[in-house]
Amino acid sequence: MNTPTRPNERNGRLVFSRNAALLGAAGVLLAARPVAAESPGSPVGNVIVIAMENHNFTQPDPTSSPQQILGNPAAPYINSLITPGNPNAAQVSYAVAYYNAGIGVHPSEPNYVWAEAGTDFGVHTDADPRPANHNIFDAPHFTRQLDATGISWKNYQEDVQLSVAPTTSASGSNGPVNPYYGTTQFNYAVKHNPMAFFPDTALENVFPLAQFFTDLGAGTLGSYNWITPNQFNDAHSALSGGFTYQGTHFTSDQASIAQGDNFLSLVVPQIMASPAYQNNGVIIIWWDESERGDDTSRTIPEIIISPLAKGNAYASTLAYSHSTDIKTMEEIFGLPFINNPIPAAETTAFGTGYNNVAIVNDLSDLFIPGVIPAPPTLTVTREPLVTIPPNPHVLQVVHVTNDGTSPVQPPLFLVLDNLSPNASLLNSDGVTSVLAPLGSPFVDVSTGGDGVLLPHESKTIILQFLDSTGEGVSYDTRVLSVTPAP
Repeated sequence: MNTPTRPNERNGRLVFSRNAALLGAAGVLLAARPVAAESPGSPVGNVIVIAMENHNFTQPDPTSSPQQILGNPAAPYINSLITPGNPNAAQVSYAVAYYNAGIGVHPSEPNYVWAEAGTDFGVHTDADPRPANHNIFDAPHFTRQLDATGISWKNYQEDVQLSVAPTTSASGSNGPVNPYYGTTQFNYAVKHNPMAFFPDTALENVFPLAQFFTDLGAGTLGSYNWITPNQFNDAHSALSGGFTYQGTHFTSDQASIAQGDNFLSLVVPQIMASPAYQNNGVIIIWWDESERGDDTSRTIPEIIISPLAKGNAYASTLAYSHSTDIKTMEEIFGLPFINNPIPAAETTAFGTGYNNVAIVNDLSDLFIPGVIPAPPTLTVTREPLVTIPPNPHVLQVVHVTNDGTSPVQPPLFLVLDNLSPNASLLNSDGVTSVLAPLGSPFVDVSTGGDGVLLPHESKTIILQFLDSTGEGVSYDTRVLSVTPAP
């Protein structure tokens, strides 16, 4: 499991007018966060995410509705990207085990919230963000992190200019002629705008899709860029008259797939021809959710296009989810991992525990080695247990050492998993309630006056146990760099 900035630049707001065009066990564990000192070595340039909708990559019954993407005749471009030997696949890697963010994370909106915050906060709705809908979240999220560190980002939403505001959906049949499908139908859905559900970014850096191509040509993209096509171009909804694509007229769900494939076939090559892409840019084609089930028999497409990708349609079999994308972005930009609580009922479909950003696989397997750096390595060594008679108190000196080559910044926590039932930790600072296994006591690891744990530096913790039966104290350890409890 794999577990760093760009020039400071801030972008403005769009003025709207309706007519405007880690887990591991015994003894040793990797720390969960990289440090900003590694960031300048990162070769990654501009990141561009294109959000697509409502189709599995693979599913148990390929003929069911909606239809899967793999092998679909309505998606020739997408399938060319993942076909080894195809020229379109030369700089492509993709995932074959990308799963739903969590059990029951539906409909679309919770997945877009998850793409920003690493959780859906237990709110399952597609409603526009309103206090009455309980879907406005004043909590840590990714673009807030970017703002806090002065890293530029932009949010491009197709048809947003036809709405009164980015927080209000708009659809109809009397818009301008869409350049991708040639009709006047439009459909901006706030549920597909991840930043709209957070009050600090809901109106920030929002632009119509046309501005993306202006910025692409002028070299003024953000370091991080999110693109949401409208609901026809993201494959969510079929046009009222169907869609003719490469000589075939498609209707119903196949039309929506063809519309999305057509959009990508026109937009992705344009991005790849730009300096923003050629200077180690990364395009991520992202889909929102699995359909008709959350188990591992249904996978979600996730395609990476970059000069830094392993390429030739390299297929990664590692387990991924939306938390994976956040983790990778935070590593690229040198940010601490988001650690919002995830509802217990939404545990992952592929293994135990929570789909927390800090403990999932990142996307490094899709890139050439070194693009997404490995995290610092922290080791735990223990001195012998010391019993203090006649009281059943036991002391143990433990050392946490940075065996990596970069400083590790706080917070740091030593977690004691599988503590023997006869023992309790008297100087515990809390128990894990976010990162499974839950209920494990933890203690804060102070980094001292300099505020970091330097390479080859150790910090010492004295653990104080009560051994109620005298049977001895046993436990496993892990070191976390995110808070293990809210």
